Amino acid sequence: MRRVSSAIHTCSYFMCFVGMLFAIPLMLLTVADVLGRAFLDKPIPGSFELSEYMLSVLILFGAAYTQQVKGHVGVTYLTSKLSPRGQALCSLITTGASLFIVSILVWQGYVDAVQERAVSDQLRIPQWPFKMLVAIGGGLLWLELALDFVESAREALGKGK
Repeated sequence: MRRVSSAIHTCSYFMCFVGMLFAIPLMLLTVADVLGRAFLDKPIPGSFELSEYMLSVLILFGAAYTQQVKGHVGVTYLTSKLSPRGQALCSLITTGASLFIVSILVWQGYVDAVQERAVSDQLRIPQWPFKMLVAIGGGLLWLELALDFVESAREALGKGK
């Protein structure tokens, strides 16, 4: 189980790194577009489309790593008052619900990507690869959630780590 967990964590980290590589070009493109609009009254053609695509890569490839480092928003006001076993049980329920929702997201992301034939308006970039990112990023998020589900189940059953 540790090998599988390590492989999933490594893959999540790598995908997050790939997503982060899109942050700097996204920022530079946005700044250049704003400056071009403000001072030259000439925006960069297609900058909005490119920004959308780069942002989708950044977000979808970072979601699994964010789950890995427990960086997603969580409300602990009530659960912090529970016993460790009660906290694990709450985590088990919420993680199970998240697995269900992300499963639908991955499935429908894949179906939508396979059926997509449209291209972007200005630059004529095919949209299906970016829709496939929903399935890929969601699949990796699902794997991270599955690891958390197993860990919560072990804690809820009193088996610890």
